[in-house]
Amino acid sequence: MSKVLHPTRDPTKMGLGKSIAVLTSGGDAQGMNAAVRATVRVGLYTGAKVYFVHEGGTVIGSARCKDFRTREGRMKAACNLVKLGITNLCVIGGDGSLTGANEFRTEWSGLLADLVRAGKISAEEAKKSSHLNIVGMVGSIDNDFCGTDMTIGTDSALHRIIEVVDAITTTAQSHQRTFILEVMGRHCGYLALVSALACGADWVFIPEMPPDEGWEDHLCRRLMDQRSRGSRLNVIIVAEGAISRDGKPITSDQIKKLVTDRLGFDTRTTVLGHVQRGGTPSAFDRILGSRMGVEAVMALLEATPDTPACVVSLSGNQAVRLPLMECVQVTKDVTAAMAQGKFEDAIKLRGRSFENNWNTYKLLAHINPPDVKSNINVAVMNIGAPCAGMNAAVRSAVKMGIIQGHSMLAVHDGFDGLAHGQIEPITWTSVSGWTGIGGSMLGTKRTLPGKMMEEVSLNIAKYNIHALVIIGGFEAYVGGLELVQAREKYEEVCIPIVVIPATVSNNVPGSDFSIGADTALNTITSTCDRIKQSAAGTKRRVFIVETMGGYCGYLATMAGLAAGADAAYIFEEKFTIRDLEANVEHLLEKMKTTVKRGLILRNENCNSNYTTDFIFSLYSEEGKGVFDCRKNVLGHMQQGGTPTPFDRNFATKMGAKSVLWLTEKLKECYRHGRIFANTPDSACVLGMKKRALNFQPLADLKADTDFEHRIPKTQWWLKIRPIMKILAKYDIKLDTSEHANLEHVVNKTGSLKK
Repeated sequence: MSKVLHPTRDPTKMGLGKSIAVLTSGGDAQGMNAAVRATVRVGLYTGAKVYFVHEGGTVIGSARCKDFRTREGRMKAACNLVKLGITNLCVIGGDGSLTGANEFRTEWSGLLADLVRAGKISAEEAKKSSHLNIVGMVGSIDNDFCGTDMTIGTDSALHRIIEVVDAITTTAQSHQRTFILEVMGRHCGYLALVSALACGADWVFIPEMPPDEGWEDHLCRRLMDQRSRGSRLNVIIVAEGAISRDGKPITSDQIKKLVTDRLGFDTRTTVLGHVQRGGTPSAFDRILGSRMGVEAVMALLEATPDTPACVVSLSGNQAVRLPLMECVQVTKDVTAAMAQGKFEDAIKLRGRSFENNWNTYKLLAHINPPDVKSNINVAVMNIGAPCAGMNAAVRSAVKMGIIQGHSMLAVHDGFDGLAHGQIEPITWTSVSGWTGIGGSMLGTKRTLPGKMMEEVSLNIAKYNIHALVIIGGFEAYVGGLELVQAREKYEEVCIPIVVIPATVSNNVPGSDFSIGADTALNTITSTCDRIKQSAAGTKRRVFIVETMGGYCGYLATMAGLAAGADAAYIFEEKFTIRDLEANVEHLLEKMKTTVKRGLILRNENCNSNYTTDFIFSLYSEEGKGVFDCRKNVLGHMQQGGTPTPFDRNFATKMGAKSVLWLTEKLKECYRHGRIFANTPDSACVLGMKKRALNFQPLADLKADTDFEHRIPKTQWWLKIRPIMKILAKYDIKLDTSEHANLEHVVNKTGSLKK
C-alpha cells in the first residue's frame, strides 16, 4: 500500500474546530452500524463534533431520498449543514448514494451562493463553510462497486446464503433433488459466483458472463454426468440479473422447467430475497466497517480543497483510498461492457478478486478431466489441529490435480500416515460435498516428520509421489522445513512441496490469513454476542472470555474488535498489573454510563502468571459493589463447526492455485527422465500477503519466525489493535504517521488511466 508520512502530531487534536456528519443512504447492509460507530467514536476521539443525519437497517436509519435528487432538496441540505458548521460529510451507501454525494460537493459553492442571495445564510457563514469534504464507504450486499474487493455487508449476505444452501443440501440428498437457488445481484453476480464456489454448485448464472449458446444442452449434460458419478443432488445458483448472450433474462423458473422437462429430475426453486440483507453482521463485516470508519475520519481530516472526493475501501488486506468518481466510472463501464456484449471486459473491470473467483469457478466446474494422463502422482495431507476449511482445500486440490491429468493420493493422519503407508488414491467423487464439512476428512496429527524421515522417504519412493500438498498450521510449516532440510540426505524428498496455512490460530509465517481463522472468529464473536445479551437484564456484569490461538493474539484481538470488547490481553503486547488496574478503573467508570456491561478477552497463553482465573479473581475483587464477573473458556468449539463462506472460498482458491503452481514446478524440475527439486523456491508457503496470494520459499521465512512461541515475528494485525482501544473509549495515542495515500483505480482493459 502506498503510504503518506505526516509529521508527528497529536491525533486527539486533529479534529478540533471541525464538524463531521455521518449518513447512511440507499439499501441497508449488515456492518453499516459498525462503520457508523467507528466514524463517530474516532471522530470524537480526534476532538471533532460529530452529527447523525437520520434516515439518510442502520441504527440511524437508511433511506433513498427523492428530495435530494432535486436542486431545491440539495439547497435545503446545504443550508442545514452550513447552519451547524458541518464541512465534512461521511456517506455510507452504494454507487447511487456516493454519486449523489459527489454531485452535491461539485455544486456546493453554487448552492451557497444561491442561499446567500435568498437570505437563508449570511456571507460570513458561507465563507466559513466554503468547502465541503466528502469521503464514502461502500455499503452494499451486492459487492457491485468497482475499486474495492469487498463492500460492507457482502460477507454477511454470503453467510445468509450459505446457511440456506447447507440446509437445502441435507434435504436434497435425502430425496435426490435438484435445487435452484436465486440470490440477489441485479447487475452484479458476486454473491452468486462466490456462493457457487463456496458450495461446489454445478452451475452458476451471472450477468457479467452469460452462458454460451446451447447452454441448455450443456447444463443437462452436466447434471446427468454428476448423477452418473453417484451425486445425489444438484445445486444451481442464479443471480437475479442473470441474462443470456442476447440480453434476455434467465429466470429460475425457466431453468426449473428445462431440468424438469428434459431430465425429469425432481426440481425445487428457492428465491432468497431480503433474507440476504438481514441478520447480525459477520465478524468480517464488523471489522471491515470499523477499519473503514477509522480510515474515513482520517481521510476527511487530512483533506484539502484540492483533494477529490474519495472512497475508503479494501484491496486484499489493505485499507486504500480511491477517487470516488474513478470508481463510479469503472462501475458504469461494467454496465456498458455488458450492454455491448463485451463480457470478458466486464469480468476484468469488476477487479482482480472477481476475476480470480470466476477463473477458479471455471476451472473446477467446467473443464472435464483430460483423457491423457500426466503420469504424475500428487499427494495431499493435513497436519496439526483440525480446522474448518481444510476439506474445501483438499477438494479443490484434488479436483484441480485431476483436471491437470495427475493421479491424486490421499495421505491419512498426517506425517504418521506418510511414514506408515496410510496412502490411497482419491477421486473426483470421493471429495464431492467436502466444501461445507468442518474438521479434517483425511485425518490429521501434530507429529513432525523429522524422526521418521527414513520411513517417509521410503514411502515417497514406494508410492511414486512426485509432489506434496501440505495443508495445516504451524506444524505443517515446520514439517515442510524438516522435509527441505532432509533433501541433503534423502533424494526421495527432492520433490516440489507447497504448504497451505490452515489453522484457527492464524500463526503461520508467510500469510496474513490462515484457512479456518475466519470460522473461529465468527464462533467467538457470536458467542460473545450471546454472552453480552445474557447481561441485558441483570446489568453491571463483566465477562472474562478465554480464546484459543496458542501464543498468537489474532483471535483475541479481532474478536475484541468485532464484539466491542473493553480489552483483549495477548502475548505479543506485554501488560503489567498496572495495566490490569487501569482496565478495572475504566470499567468502573463505564458502569456509571447507560452501558452497564463489560467484555474482556484473554488469549490462552498471553501470560503464564496472569491466568484467566487470576484476572477473573482480580476483576471480581476490585469490582465488588459495582459489578460482578463471569468467566467463559470457549475451548475446542473454536475449532469446530461448518466453514464460513470466506474460509470455503479462500480454501478453494488456495487448493487450486497450489496444484497449478506444483504443475509448473514439476516441469521445471524434470531432468533426465525424473523429478529432482532441491532449490529453495521448490518448497513454498502459499499465503495472502497484503494484496495478493504469493508463494514464498519456506527457507526464506525462517528469519521471520519465533519458533519458541510458534508465531511470525511481524504480524500485520498488531497495527489495528489501537482501533479496538479507541472504540472502547480509552485515552491512548493513535499512530497517524502512516495512512493510506490516494491511489488510482487499476483495471486491465485500458479504458481508464492507471
